[in-house]
Amino acid sequence: MAELLLTDFVINIIVIAVSFVLLNWASNLAIKNALKVSDITQLGKTAVGFSMIAFSTSLPELTVAFIAALSGGAALSVGNALGSNIVNISVIIGLAAILVYIKSRRKQNGLNGLKELNVIPAFAKSELSSIHFGLFVSSVIPMVLIYIKTATWIIGLVLISIFVVYMYQLSKVRIPQENGIATPEEKSRLKRYVLFTIAGAFGVVVSAYFLVESAVGIAQTVGIPQTVIGATIIAFGTSLPELTLDLKAFLKGHSALAFGDIIGSSFINITLILGVTLFVPALIGSSVNMDMSVFQNLIVFSIITNLFFWYFLSRERISWQEGAVFLFIYGLFLATTLGFV
Repeated sequence: MAELLLTDFVINIIVIAVSFVLLNWASNLAIKNALKVSDITQLGKTAVGFSMIAFSTSLPELTVAFIAALSGGAALSVGNALGSNIVNISVIIGLAAILVYIKSRRKQNGLNGLKELNVIPAFAKSELSSIHFGLFVSSVIPMVLIYIKTATWIIGLVLISIFVVYMYQLSKVRIPQENGIATPEEKSRLKRYVLFTIAGAFGVVVSAYFLVESAVGIAQTVGIPQTVIGATIIAFGTSLPELTLDLKAFLKGHSALAFGDIIGSSFINITLILGVTLFVPALIGSSVNMDMSVFQNLIVFSIITNLFFWYFLSRERISWQEGAVFLFIYGLFLATTLGFV
């Protein structure tokens, strides 16, 4: 028995190591080709992150939503979507701000002025409107859900409609290219770049899945309770694709792409993911009436996180200090969720 457990432990360690290598390769592939799609289509880095990459990295939440909706576990999907939004903003942006500061400090050997390092890019007007609208929706809808207390399939249909309409509007917006007009040869490669971007994002999702599964296996082997595993590894795992892609994008200097993915993923979670969770059961004759007061802690922290993000964006500054604030908020969220506070 001990040998079997040791074998499982070693296999899980190997899977984790391989998954990390694939995560690195797939995230590089997605970022590299997403930048090319942005240049050719004139959608802008933020819009590409908001739509194509955000939708791809939200596949874990979308998968959970469909499975939960069909199996009667809608509450799991709602909690997962709201929890992922908190991780997307507080953890990813918090870590990015601190890591970019550390990276720059090493490069410049502690020269003055690094405390003013800012991860907020110079957004184009159309890109900034995408960021603000995504944040607005991500903030207002949870407050509305608390107010109405009970969410039904009608709410789900409205949320899906918001997602579809805004994605259509976003697809029509164009901004001037940074590198001039794309050549006919580059335009002919657009489909390939789109395919590679989606393939890279999908590779991140698959690698993250195996990474999380192996982490759960190790946790079970060493005797960690399932409740703790669910509240930490699983909850964090569905946001691992965004975490991997966006941290790398921040560190490579493509913060507009990362911001687009973060806000886009939050927007998709609140509209499409929640919409599917509430609407799909009605299609199979098992409508849900979701009591939203159960998710009050999640919704409150989601709103708090978004408000701080609004404030930092309005000041046009997110440095390591603001990153520390985001990480503190997530730590407080974990403490209250696990019953430590």
